[in-house]
Amino acid sequence: MLAPIHHEHPDGKDTESFTCSLLNTHEQVFFLVKVCLNLSDCIPKTHTTIQKFGISNIFFFFSLLCSSRLHIFDKKIQKKNSNIVKYYYNFTILYYITIFTGIFVASYDEDISDAEKVYQECQQSGPLSFSDCIPPARMKHCSKIGEGTFGEVFSTINDSNETVALKIIPVEGNQQVNGEQQKTFGEILHEIIISKELSCLNMKEINKTDGFIGLNNLHCVRGCYPEALLKAWDKFDRQKGSENDRPDFFDSEQLFLILEFEFGGSDLENMNGKLSSLVQAKSVLHQVTAALAVAEQALCFEHRDLHWGNILVKNIKHKHNEFILNGRVHSIETRGVHVNIIDYSLSRLEIDGLTVSCDISNDEELFMGQGDYQFEIYRLMKKENNNCWSTYNPHSNVLWLHYLADKLLSMNYKNKAQTNQQKMLKSALKSFQSEILSYPSATEALMNCRFFQ
Repeated sequence: MLAPIHHEHPDGKDTESFTCSLLNTHEQVFFLVKVCLNLSDCIPKTHTTIQKFGISNIFFFFSLLCSSRLHIFDKKIQKKNSNIVKYYYNFTILYYITIFTGIFVASYDEDISDAEKVYQECQQSGPLSFSDCIPPARMKHCSKIGEGTFGEVFSTINDSNETVALKIIPVEGNQQVNGEQQKTFGEILHEIIISKELSCLNMKEINKTDGFIGLNNLHCVRGCYPEALLKAWDKFDRQKGSENDRPDFFDSEQLFLILEFEFGGSDLENMNGKLSSLVQAKSVLHQVTAALAVAEQALCFEHRDLHWGNILVKNIKHKHNEFILNGRVHSIETRGVHVNIIDYSLSRLEIDGLTVSCDISNDEELFMGQGDYQFEIYRLMKKENNNCWSTYNPHSNVLWLHYLADKLLSMNYKNKAQTNQQKMLKSALKSFQSEILSYPSATEALMNCRFFQ
């Protein structure tokens, strides 16, 4: 039997918020468990129930914060007190519950591998097949919509016939992919954790935003690249041209992480010539700044790679978008577009004072790029933080806002008429570009820059 537990954080903090911050009290957690137990009789009691019945989707957001915070907490203190680490693994495994089965997943030992952590995040005991993760009914709807050195992005439909995006990343293999070594489980944990934390910001009360792409689910699979995905890859290559290697060389033992995100639209680079005017461009800049500000306040967040390929834009009907910053509700005129920020492979944040970051201090190639202002931003970040990537320097977000203003000024727009409004907006955007670098953070820029008032 579980009983309410009140345990002291090793840094002296109350751990109730640490382990159960999506619920108000422990009693609510136990109520949830009781509900699960009462419903368990009608479902076979197997360790694969989560996958078979898709229950992870129902309680996914309950799992997000607990699991991601667990791993960062472990990384920080495992050398200090292995018993506390074991306690937290045993307690926060609550989200696992092996939902509706009436049993709990076995406790972990103190030393848990990165692979086991990834499988825990995926709520799996081991890798699935591609067909288990993407059934034929969904596979036939797959279309490639994007790519990066990390791998490929496809769109498909979910069980509710809603369009979703699948980011497929090869991991732990020996073969280079797109000129890069494959990510390890340890490296991919960084992106999983940050994706979960930012996705949860749309449910917060003090600092809330829906400006980061929503994470629906994630899976680890093993096998050759499916033929349907290769055909979708070929179609993309014919129509738009791909800079990636055709992913037909993976063998049956290759592992992939598949992150399922909400569909966020087209990236800003591909929206060049498709936005109606600078009126929409201003809304894009305002929404990006607001999202960064909320994440700064909630998580001491830096994106560190916010080029225009990592800003998604989609058309919407509602006229206003609300966000909450330090308890105050604010509203932005959408002008018919909604923005989602994506790709956190270089990002940095803090959870309860514990840092999650990607050390790129030795990535010489990243800082040698030429031909676009984007590459200068990497060098400016490195100069400002003295090549120490664990420290918090929110001015890096300001650097990317300066870059974004530069792109918006150079983009083409559908409405080419030089009305007085367009001329005034262009002048205001140029003033923003001149002014923005003087602010220490996106938060300060949002609250004080004339462009947003």
